[in-house]
Amino acid sequence: MLDSVKIGGFISGKRRELGMTQQQLADRLNISFQAVSKWEKGSTFPNVELLPELSAVMEVTVDELLSGCEKDGEELSYSKAGVDIAYTDTIKKEMAKHLETGDKRVLNGLGPFASLYDISFPEIKNPVLVLKSEEPGSKQKLAMEYGYTDSICHDMINHLVNDIAVMGAKPLAVLDTIVCGNAEKDTISALVKGVSDACRENECSLVGGETSVQPAVVEKGVYVLTSSIAGIVEKDRIIDGSVMEEGDTVLALASNGLHTNGYSLVRMLMDRMPEIKLEKVEGMTFIEQIMKPHTPYYKALKGIMGNSGVHGMAHITGGGIEGNLCRVIPDGLSAVIELDRIKTLPVFRFIRQCGNISDREMLSTFNCGVGFILVVQREAADRIEAHLSRYYDCYEIGCIRAEKQKIIMENKINWQ
Repeated sequence: MLDSVKIGGFISGKRRELGMTQQQLADRLNISFQAVSKWEKGSTFPNVELLPELSAVMEVTVDELLSGCEKDGEELSYSKAGVDIAYTDTIKKEMAKHLETGDKRVLNGLGPFASLYDISFPEIKNPVLVLKSEEPGSKQKLAMEYGYTDSICHDMINHLVNDIAVMGAKPLAVLDTIVCGNAEKDTISALVKGVSDACRENECSLVGGETSVQPAVVEKGVYVLTSSIAGIVEKDRIIDGSVMEEGDTVLALASNGLHTNGYSLVRMLMDRMPEIKLEKVEGMTFIEQIMKPHTPYYKALKGIMGNSGVHGMAHITGGGIEGNLCRVIPDGLSAVIELDRIKTLPVFRFIRQCGNISDREMLSTFNCGVGFILVVQREAADRIEAHLSRYYDCYEIGCIRAEKQKIIMENKINWQ
């Protein structure tokens, strides 16, 4: 329990020790001197937002400020090691508002040791949990560097939900983890809000997580994000490619750009050619193009989940079409992809030209314009394509044949 009188006395004593008047302290903090006066009388507490700046002016830690006493200069403490418990606790309280949800299945909020989620689904006879963890890769380094804090959260959650949607799963609950070198309230709050907003857009809930301050492990100002999701699907409606057959149609759902893959190569290209960062690609700078958030496909896909005409789905991430579609093709069958049908995006043409990158390398590193693939019954293809086209560009790029090689690439990709 915080002692306002003790804190007020401590602020007053430190202010005098530093030779400042109440007005001078107020000016340093850009507030009124009346606010300082109320703190020192013990009638109010300093606002959470002011704690880091106030502690810096007072030349003490937030922990010392909130405890109302200065620690012995020789005494070791967690705050001196770089982790200020009192301050991180105030950050956690700020997080609580972003975890508010109307989902009645979420049985508790921020504070308990773990999150509780009710998984009773009377309408699902044999429920199967679908679990997945994800992180946005080296794209998050660019996000922190160029100010895409909110966007990278959508990248992570959209990628995560897409990965379980391929099995026909409905997303339920997400847990996130933020590892950082120092706890910056505004940044952490923005990250939690971004993850929470992305979850709502994908019709699931952020139910909790972990914020870990590791000053000796992660550099100051660096944030590493990861998250995990739980989804659910009826056992006999799992989409795993097992019912795929010769003659099925392969449909592509368009991506909006790189999504969350290929950034190590892109960063290498930017290091070698820094001038390309601000070059225009289709009316946007290169940075704006490559930082577009990962396309979320769940809202488009949920209308066809459980449809017997859908035989397999693949999220096209690292490894490109060949490295991902092969994961759902049964033995004895082959997905024949007609590369000249792929609608490539200008950003990929730009990367290929600037880096002098081979077609094989482009196809194994990037999605090249195809963010998601569906293998569907030939008779259902037109209907499914029409439904998906209401959300994203959807078109046929191949078929299923009886072959030993799981993926066969025919023709050449068109970069014009």
